[in-house]
Amino acid sequence: MEIFSPEILLLLFSVGAIAGCIDAMAGGGGLITIPAMLSAGIPPLQTLATNKLQACGGSFSASFYFVRAGVVNLKEMRFPILCTFIGSAVGTLLVQRIDSDILVSMVPVMLVTIAGYFMFAKNLAGGKQRITLNTFALTIGFSIGFYDGFFGPGTGSFFAMACVTLLGMSLPKATAHTKILNFTSNIASLMFFLFGGHVLWSIGLVMMAGQFIGARMGSKMVLTKGQKLIRPMIVIVCLIMSARLILQNIS
Repeated sequence: MEIFSPEILLLLFSVGAIAGCIDAMAGGGGLITIPAMLSAGIPPLQTLATNKLQACGGSFSASFYFVRAGVVNLKEMRFPILCTFIGSAVGTLLVQRIDSDILVSMVPVMLVTIAGYFMFAKNLAGGKQRITLNTFALTIGFSIGFYDGFFGPGTGSFFAMACVTLLGMSLPKATAHTKILNFTSNIASLMFFLFGGHVLWSIGLVMMAGQFIGARMGSKMVLTKGQKLIRPMIVIVCLIMSARLILQNIS
């Protein structure tokens, strides 16, 4: 078992807290945590597995806060949660067998599209619901859950856009429901990484603690600052994720 210095653990705790705060508001926390773990000398596969563990801390913290605040009704979300879990499990199982190059090349385009939507959309305060929640679960819940298990970057942004455009939710409410589904996909993916023995518990638990604290702060800002804060955050995070993925493909 590899031992990490207290300085490295403290740094990664801080990284987890910052990522948790940003992720609770707009998603994209992996943009911060994954490069930090790789810089600490953690191999890529262990980084991905450990990232799922620490991300569960932030997504659980945000989900718990939103449920207690009455923004999310878990009974209504049971079927979307189930479909998201199954999708993520399938994606995690297949990621080791299917070439992901095509998907990787498509993600920057999807992220730029989402950034453009949130940048120019006139009404994000809630609108007409276009599909039923069950249809949302079977299509969006499963497919984005699959994507999160298979690849991951931008999952929160994809869920948020789907909740706004298809379920007619306001942006703060969409963000709250996004964290419930994101926590579900994180748990499903983590379970299958655990079977492979790739999770570094010392790093993961330290960063999870930071994620939990940061996500609580970010969740409070979602409900107090609302659309004025979330909208530019999603745009910025999507554009940064897109640029980073494009640079990775080029290199």
